[in-house]
This record gives sequence, C-alpha cells and structure tokens, in this order.
Amino acid sequence: MKKRNKSTQTDTSHDWLTLLGIKDPGTEEWARVRAEQINLVQNFALLRLAVSIMAGCVVVATLGPTASPPVLLGWFAGVVVVSSLLAWPHIRSNRGYAVMATRLELHRETLSLVAAALCWTALPITLGIDGGRDQVLTVWSVATAMMGCAAFALSAVPAATACFLMTVGSGLAFMMYRLGMPLIAVTAIAYSVALTAACLVNGRTIILHKLNQLVLREKTEVVSLLLREYEDSGGDWMWQTDASRCLTHVSPRLAVALGVEPTALETKPLLQIIAGDTWEAGNFPAGLRELADKLKNRESFSDLVLPVQIDGVTRWWELSASPRYDESGAFLGFRGVGSDVTEQRRSADKINRMARYDTLTGMPNRLLVNETLAIAMSEAERWRSRCGFMMIDLDRFKAVNDTLGHPIGDRLLTRVSERLRSIMSENELCGRLGGDEFAVVVKDANDPAKMAKLAQSIIDTLSQPYEVDQYTLYIGASIGTAIGPRDGRTVETLIRSADLALYRSKDEGGGVFHCYEPQLHVHAEERRVIEIALRKALERNEFEVHYQPVVNAQSGTIESFEALLRWTNPELGTVSPAKFIPIAEDARLIGPIGEWVLRTACKEAAKWPATVRVAVNVSAEQLHDNSFASTVVSALAQAGLDPNRLEVEVTESVFMHEGTHAVAVLDKILAMGVRLALDDFGTGYSSLGYLSKTRFSTIKVDRSFVQGAAKNAPESLAIIRAVVALADSLGMTTTAEGVETEEECRMVNRLGCRKIQGYLYGRPMPAAEARALLGAEPERAVA
Repeated sequence: MKKRNKSTQTDTSHDWLTLLGIKDPGTEEWARVRAEQINLVQNFALLRLAVSIMAGCVVVATLGPTASPPVLLGWFAGVVVVSSLLAWPHIRSNRGYAVMATRLELHRETLSLVAAALCWTALPITLGIDGGRDQVLTVWSVATAMMGCAAFALSAVPAATACFLMTVGSGLAFMMYRLGMPLIAVTAIAYSVALTAACLVNGRTIILHKLNQLVLREKTEVVSLLLREYEDSGGDWMWQTDASRCLTHVSPRLAVALGVEPTALETKPLLQIIAGDTWEAGNFPAGLRELADKLKNRESFSDLVLPVQIDGVTRWWELSASPRYDESGAFLGFRGVGSDVTEQRRSADKINRMARYDTLTGMPNRLLVNETLAIAMSEAERWRSRCGFMMIDLDRFKAVNDTLGHPIGDRLLTRVSERLRSIMSENELCGRLGGDEFAVVVKDANDPAKMAKLAQSIIDTLSQPYEVDQYTLYIGASIGTAIGPRDGRTVETLIRSADLALYRSKDEGGGVFHCYEPQLHVHAEERRVIEIALRKALERNEFEVHYQPVVNAQSGTIESFEALLRWTNPELGTVSPAKFIPIAEDARLIGPIGEWVLRTACKEAAKWPATVRVAVNVSAEQLHDNSFASTVVSALAQAGLDPNRLEVEVTESVFMHEGTHAVAVLDKILAMGVRLALDDFGTGYSSLGYLSKTRFSTIKVDRSFVQGAAKNAPESLAIIRAVVALADSLGMTTTAEGVETEEECRMVNRLGCRKIQGYLYGRPMPAAEARALLGAEPERAVA
C-alpha cells in the first residue's frame, strides 16, 4: 500500500496527461479522484444553468432591436437546452455523489462544456459583428464574465475548462478582429490564455488535494483497523480519560491488568488508580509526578515508565498518550496505550548490572567508575568543591600469574577486591578497571590529607600477605591521584592525570603514591616525542656504540670494554641513555635496538686483541624472546668472534620479572662459552638464589657503593666486602663501577675488587678511540 501511494504521488506531480484525463493509471485511487472531479463540477450545475439563462436574457434584450429575431431566439434556445442538459444528471440524482468514475465519464463532462462553449462562441460570430458600441460591449462583457465563472467553478476538470475558455476566447477575438479592433482581439487571446493557465494550475492543486485526502482516509482506516486488532488481540491495552483526567471507556485488558472489573474503574482518576496506597499519603514516585505534570499541562508523552502497586506487588507500566481536542479546540482528555514491562525491566536491570559490574570481583567496572566520576565532577563544579580519582596498579602481580597460573591470579584479585571494599566509605566508590588495575572515585576531596591517608591505607592494606590455596603471596600497590576539576575538567583528562601520577609511582619502584603535577604532563609529552623518534632511529642510523674500558685493578691493563649505546637525533640532539632506554623498553623497541648493539659490538671486538673482551647489556625483553640465543650465535658467527670474548650483562630485575624463562635462555648462552655478568648487584632485591643457580663470571658493584665507601660509609664498606667475599667463594670476579679518583681506586683495591671501571681509566669513547687506546696500551688512561 505504501509503495503504491508513493508511486501515485510521484506520477501526479509531473504527469499532465494523467491530470488532464488523457492517460489513466487504472488504480482505485484515480477512479475515486475522477468521481470527486465530477462531483465538484456537478455541485455548480444548477448555478451554471441559472447564470447561463440570465446571461442569455441580457444578450437577447441588448441585441433584440438589431438582430434577426429567429436567429437570436434560436441561439437563446440552444443555450437553454445545452445548459439544461448539463444540469440534468445532478437534478436527476437528487444531489447524490458518485464514488468511482471512469475516464469516459470524465470526458463526458468535457464534451458537455465544449458544447456550451460552442453556443457562446456562436454569439460574437453571428450576432455581434454589425451591432453598435453598446451591443459589442455587452457581448464582450457577457462572454468574458462566462469565461471567468467557468475558470472559477469548473477548474476541477481542467481539460474541459481549458477547452471552454479557449473556444469562447477564440470566438471573442475573432469578433473584435472583424470589427477592426486587432489590439482588443489580442487582449482577448491573452485573457483566454491567462485564464487557461490559472485553471490548469488550480485544477492540478484540486486533483492532488483530493488524491491526498483519499490516501489519508485510507491510512486512517488502516490505523483504526490495526488499533482495533491491537486492542482485541495484543498484550497491551488502550486507555482514555475525560477533561477531568478520569478514566472513560475502560479497556477490558486494563481492568485485567489491575485485577478489577471495568465498571469499577469508570470515572475514577487515572492518577489515583496508578498511585494505589500512596494516593492518600501523597508520597508519589518520581514517574507518577512526571505523569501528573504531563496530564496537568496537557502535553503528549511517550514511553513513560512508572511503578504500580497491584495486590502488594510492584509492577512497572509503560504509558504513552496524546491530548484530544474537538473541532472547536476544546480539550476532551487524553487517549493512549499502556503495557506491563515488569519482566523487560527486570531483564534490563540484570543486563545493566552485568554491563556495569565486574564479573570476577563483583566490583564496579570501568563503565560505572567513569559514570560515577562524571557525576562527582559535575557536583564539584556545581558546588565549587573538589572530587578525587585514584588509579591503583598491583605490584608484582604479573609474577604470580606467570608462575602460579591465572586461576590463582583470579583468586588473588578477589581477595584484593575484598580488602579494598573494607577500606571504602560512603564517600568513595572503588572499581576494577581491568587486569590488575583498580580505581577509586572520591566524591568529596576537599581535604588533601584525607586523600593521602586513604592512598597510604590502600598501599598498607594490599601489601599484607595473602593466603591463596596453599600459597603465601606478597604483592604491593602503586597509586596515582588527581583532584578534579583542578587536574582535569573532564573525565578523560582527570583519568589521564591520575594515570601519569601512577606512572611516576611505578617508575620509582612501586609501593608509593604520587599526586598529579603539571610537570608530569610535560614529561609524558617528552616521552611521546622520544618514542616517535626512537621508532625511526635505527633506519636513520642515528645510534652509535661507545666503549668504556674495564681494567685489571692490579696491573691497570685493559681486560674488556663495556658497549654503551648513544643516540643523537637531528631534532632532539644527544639524548641521555637514562632517558631513552626505559622508553625503548616500555615501547617494546629494545629488542631490535639491543640486537643492533650486540652485532655492532661483536664486529668491533673482532678488531681488538684476542685478550680483550666486550660486554653487552641485555634487557629482560630480549631474554623473553625465544630466538635471542640464535641471535647471539648469528652475531658471533658474522663477526668471527670467539664466544669467550663476549660477556652478557644482566640486572637482577631480569630474574624478578621473567622467572625461569630467563634462566633457561641464559643457560643456552652460557653453553656456547659466552660469559655472564651481574650488573648493579645490591641495588635491588639481591636474592642469592639465582647466584647459585646461574654461572656468573662477574659481579659488578654499583657506583653508589663505591662513592659511599670512599666517604667511609660503614654500610657501603660492608656491602662491598660482602659482595667480594661472596664472589670469591663462588669463583667469580668483581668489578667496581664508577671509580673516578685515585683514592677510590686504592680503596676498592684494598677491599679486593679485581677489576675497575670508571672515568679514572676512561670515559665511554667512539670505536676508533677505543682501538687507538688499545694500540697505545697506556698504564692508565685518565679522561
């Protein structure tokens, strides 16, 4: 139906052949439109008859003295007969109306009007040629008046009316031309054309209006039918009120929904029925108050959900309605539909909870945390107060997952969530963002001391040991905090600020909390720029390897060089390794960069004397790669370097983060004959377990202990002695890092360190300078 109506509209908007009745679409709608056209013309049938007879009488009275009586009377008789024949069908049908009509019936009206036009055309041709000025003026006036009346009353049939106008207008122009008035003749033609054009436009408007009325009427009938079917067979129900908001014509389904008889609901206020027991107390729910406002203001509403008490059970109804008015604009009441959506609401509540709560811990998830933070920020803006946000990341949780498996990790997360809940008050909402990340929304954060106290309480609580199955687990927490709207006026910016503060806490080793500072954003932007530049540094050959000598503590001869990476960028200049190495590790770029350093250092070491080794630092990321051992083999083979001349340096963090996997990779490398050095021993957790399991050849004493021992710090002296004793007992050598003065050199010698590395014997230098140093082989090369 819808497609057919659309097609009909499109055709009638542009197809004049259809409008004029020359082409017939053959549809039911157009048959009804033809009938409406004929009915409109027939409505003026008696008026047309009366006007024609009166006009004929005027002509006869005017032309009687000069015209031939037989001709004049014959013309008048013809006018009366033709006009009577045009009016007769309407008189015979007793003002009845046709419902459908064919194109042939429409063309009968056209022929009838053409016949009437010929009658009036005969007047100026046969009777008005030889008359005087008054007679000519009379014939002109009558003819133009008849044309105007036809254009007004008969435009519903545009083809017929156009024929009438052009026929009468042509006869009138012919008469004026024969009388020697060509300008008036042209005026008659122009007048005829103008009336015809107006008639066609008006007729098109009338026809399309009738067609649209028919389509609308059909749609209304369809809607009424559907509404009756909806009321009779649907699960929903109709409702209607009068102007005083009382129910009328109560639907049986509405009565069933309320569990009462329809007669018991008649004339009762709709609000009272829905309110139930709360009607007397006046303690209405918000939905009912909204309904009352809509009814009071006579406003339409849709899908309004509100609770309804039925036999002590709360049900949920969904109502929609529109106000009703009579033809004079008087308000009659409301008419609408309703349905019981209790089950749908329960399902929606369940889905809503699933969408906003973490399935593992039962805590609010990221979506609910963000929504709560948005509300807290809105309230803070409104009352010119502050809200807070905390990002929590668990320390050493990954090690639990990697070593004991995800089921243990999941149970640990459940215990963590329980502890977090025990700390929270009504002022805070804690949720799990995902993985081992949690967050806390602090609704009122006007007191910074309370925020700090809460953060420290979380760290202390989560750092306590956990008993999970048969395991005792130790983890910790790092926290970043931000205050809104000071540190961010949107949810996204505030979360980012807390995340930057958390990053700083993790960067410091974890187990602490930090508040956001604007400088953190500057650092983050700097990291982003460095990371982008790092991704292109290898292919642009921006890296260079420098070499720092490691000498024998007794003889001062060079035993090895440590390969140290340097980076010079055209835009950033020389970037410190302390700055770009951590970024490369976080961005997972250290793998390809470390491989390049390894291959470059091996090729350079092949040019040195056979007694000099090269030491290359290897990160945990590289040892996590199963192909790293193959990379070492390839680098040694390409350089032609003896494996015994390569020393791989690792830090103890490798064992903390990567567990047994790192040991397995290192065992493969040691099996090749490559040496292994432990760097920065004593600065981290310093577990002795991996010293006994892994065959280190060298332990390097961090420069911080060397500097402390030079100042006679008891702790530093004790640590160096302990490391030397430990190394000697395990058959390892010790290297003192950061030796810069003669006094420090003598001190580490006395303590038993066998090798020395530091500025006293040489700064990190380019490969060419290292080769030159080896050639000179001075006793001591002070930079």
